[in-house]
Amino acid sequence: MHITELNHARFMALALEQARMAYELGEVPVGAVAVDSLGTVLGKGYNRTITDSDPTAHAEIIALRQCAVAQDNYRLPGITLYVTLEPCIMCMGAITHARVSSVVYGAADPKTGACGSIIAVQDNKQINHHTLVVSGVLKNECGQLLRRFFQERRKPSS
Repeated sequence: MHITELNHARFMALALEQARMAYELGEVPVGAVAVDSLGTVLGKGYNRTITDSDPTAHAEIIALRQCAVAQDNYRLPGITLYVTLEPCIMCMGAITHARVSSVVYGAADPKTGACGSIIAVQDNKQINHHTLVVSGVLKNECGQLLRRFFQERRKPSS
């Protein structure tokens, strides 16, 4: 199977389902799914930093952990990671070390995004693995969920 724009949208929709789970828990609504070259979802996750009291419990990390267990390997070549928000530096570090083939994200993160917003980890020539990055898939849907979450947090309590 070749990953097409239609497939990107389909897998990003699955990542959005994960993000909604985070939203319901009061976590920043970010979701991720790890997909192999045949289109099989091998890992999925949503932000759980507050729930787990774990600063590393980002959606991407959880999805990568599940995928690594499913493949019985810490290296994940041939995997595409779909994430609703541009990965941060920590997540791009894990993605790079795991040798993930590509990252597809929805909404850009102008404050901590490490795929081009504040830094482009994948473009650093000194790093020995370069992950392909595709941005903007279902960006409106991804962004709207995040905006709604933060608007609700900013409302004065009655």
